[in-house]
Amino acid sequence: MTANESPALQGRVVEEDVQLTLLELCQASGAPRERVMTWVSEGMLEPVGDRPPEWRFTGVSLRRTRLACRLEQDLELNPPGVALALDLMDEILALRAELRRSGLR
Repeated sequence: MTANESPALQGRVVEEDVQLTLLELCQASGAPRERVMTWVSEGMLEPVGDRPPEWRFTGVSLRRTRLACRLEQDLELNPPGVALALDLMDEILALRAELRRSGLR
């Protein structure tokens, strides 16, 4: 791995606190730049930075981007549908975590 390559681009497990550029996110997820821009405008991804050249994405964003690609391709969802599905999946994960904390699961 060269000094300027991200671990995500090497197929390694990405830590939640890693910061990827827009280009790295697109390369690691296979998502086109325009689609990522749409997902940011829909609120599905929350980059750090004011403008696309400054944007940085976390490992969570990479995971969400990969999942969004699968939802679009496999289920043929449009961006609002993908946003809803991701929100519902986040809710399910939060509820499962709450159940574990409560000792009910």
